[in-house]
Amino acid sequence: MEGSVVYNHRTVEEVFSDFKGRRTSIINALTTDVQHFFQQCDPDKENLCLYGFPTEHWEVNLPAEEVPPELPEPVLGINFARDGMQQKDWLTLVAVHSDAWLLSVAFYFGAKFGFDKADRKRLFTMINDLPTISEVVSGLAKKQGKEKSSVSNHSSNKPKSNSKRGSEPQAKNSRAMQLKDEDENGFEEEDEEENGETNCGACGENYITGQFWICCDVCERWFHGKCVKITQARADHIKIYKCPSCSHKRSRPLP
Repeated sequence: MEGSVVYNHRTVEEVFSDFKGRRTSIINALTTDVQHFFQQCDPDKENLCLYGFPTEHWEVNLPAEEVPPELPEPVLGINFARDGMQQKDWLTLVAVHSDAWLLSVAFYFGAKFGFDKADRKRLFTMINDLPTISEVVSGLAKKQGKEKSSVSNHSSNKPKSNSKRGSEPQAKNSRAMQLKDEDENGFEEEDEEENGETNCGACGENYITGQFWICCDVCERWFHGKCVKITQARADHIKIYKCPSCSHKRSRPLP
């Protein structure tokens, strides 16, 4: 719950920034923090909701007591279905409801601050350019990214290209990269355009020059460092990196 927080998102860009922060927090809850999220959703408790905040933090809590609430509320009772479904199906269900909630919050701000038709259309276009939470959680966003990259041969070789470029400024970890906006390295403009086509395996967003990314040695997917809670300093000491998904698969007991 967000209490008496005052929101002043008066522009499309500000509302979109709010949307992205909430989206990232919920994706974290359903992917990298999934075990903690699972434990929080105790079916023996009352109706629980999954809240995502613009600060990229999430929490499982009771719904707001204020009626009507200051903001649209997320779906009630996500905890009740936890043990009655396959975990993947349950997470996807929560993701679908979370997508609907994020849209309602974004367009609540649009209505509150009088966005006109052009502003509403621009906001929706910006939101629609991102994979939905359900696409990320179900793996559909990753599949679509692979299909897109397979159209061009040089795009499909992107991770190797980025790994090489990341290893030049820091040889200790060829898998981690933090590219800078510098011409002194002599990289061609074509490579910079390719960077925008690489999607994070956690949040699904594109690569932006200057961000720190790390590649999983098992599935060979790239991730924002912040999405998998790995800093560049920590990455320098990792010999073989496994993303949360691959680590979870390895630790799962055999049937």
